Amino acid sequence: MQPELDFDLLQLRFRDPIQRRYEIIRPVILLQNRTVTQRAEETGSHPETIGALKRRFEQQGMLGLLPSHLHIGPSGRRGRVPEVVVHELQRLKGLYDGFQYRELARILFYKLNYRMSHSTVKRLWSQLPPASPEQLPLLDYHSYAERSQARQQVIELYFQGWNKLRISRFLRVSRPTINQWIGRFESDNVSSLEDHRRAPKAPVRKVWLPLMLELYPLQKRHPDAGRFRIWSVLGNTEISERTVGRVMALNKRISTDIPHVRPKTARQDPQPPPYKAQRPHEYWFIDGRLLDLKIDGVKWWSLMVLEGYARTMLAGAVAPSEASWVALMVLYTACLRSGAPAHVISDKGGAYISDEVEAVCERLGIDHKRITSTEGESYLNLMETHFNVQRRLYDYQFSLTHTPLECEQAHQDFLQLYNPTAHQGLMEEQFASPIPLDVLGEAKGRLHTPDELERKFARA
Repeated sequence: MQPELDFDLLQLRFRDPIQRRYEIIRPVILLQNRTVTQRAEETGSHPETIGALKRRFEQQGMLGLLPSHLHIGPSGRRGRVPEVVVHELQRLKGLYDGFQYRELARILFYKLNYRMSHSTVKRLWSQLPPASPEQLPLLDYHSYAERSQARQQVIELYFQGWNKLRISRFLRVSRPTINQWIGRFESDNVSSLEDHRRAPKAPVRKVWLPLMLELYPLQKRHPDAGRFRIWSVLGNTEISERTVGRVMALNKRISTDIPHVRPKTARQDPQPPPYKAQRPHEYWFIDGRLLDLKIDGVKWWSLMVLEGYARTMLAGAVAPSEASWVALMVLYTACLRSGAPAHVISDKGGAYISDEVEAVCERLGIDHKRITSTEGESYLNLMETHFNVQRRLYDYQFSLTHTPLECEQAHQDFLQLYNPTAHQGLMEEQFASPIPLDVLGEAKGRLHTPDELERKFARA
């Protein structure tokens, strides 16, 4: 064994206090050829100091040699901000550097429907380099060929969450002019962008800026939805459906960032009514729809169970295939929540006419009626109409998902949005409330205990 080097010579090689503390106790702990007293004499340290370091090393390892005022713990979880939000924040930084952080958070929410605290905005703002600024002309009466274009630029920035002071400083327009243009737009809508003439004015319409701002994020979130579905989601009975339609048309003219919607197909002639339920849980409808999205190159399906009397979605799930196990899972969930129905309507797809599904329906005493979609009977399945509602209301949201978990969460969000909103068919039938959940109420089908349901579904 080589003799121990003199401790004073070793200290010249130390680069860290922890290294020095470890070298002090190493012969006592590792080599065990020194006592605490002997090591104290060799290093010029106090025996109690060496004893304390020895105990801390035995209890905590190398962490015990750190200074006592330091705390070592796991780092907190930091949420990841989407790239589109970071790019928008970088674009704003290239445009103008006089924003307030709370104002930036509001602009991001108005434009991208993404909530972020002002402290997170402050952290990102300090880290991001500014992007190259957009070539926007200075907004005054002489910068545009027509003055209405200048006024529209102010309204667009105001819609995106900019406050009046920031618009005035950025576009170099006086505050009184900004206030005048926005005030005229609130009272006269799009007509206020044109030059005022001395001719008599048209009567004031029942459309005002707060309602436009309220409908704007709904149109961005559900660009395929029509005026009735947006009116239903809005939930304001003081506003008529026609007024909502006019506001939606104005928003599309003013805002350029509402997603593009597919052209409407030709309206088909109405078919005879499907199975007409006279009481709750008389008819259930089950079917699947191939969603217009791919996850890892595979298209996914949406399977749902619809109660035919109240038009309530009882259960639903997404899966990479329209298989019988998915149909059984959705049917089991619906029976567990609402009891068993008298009849179930489905097409003749393999997921619904399999031996497992037929056996479960027989054990539950459910009359399973099968229709032939290829022979023009698809209209008999009421689910076909509600799949069209799903397409118009939530296909855009499905297209934003990239993982199975996100797709399933969007599917559950659709069910939570659909059931508590008004249904046009219930309004035409003059129910006291057009809300599917209100019409269904506490009504249940033939109830089974959870143990009984497990036994009847166990073989499947």
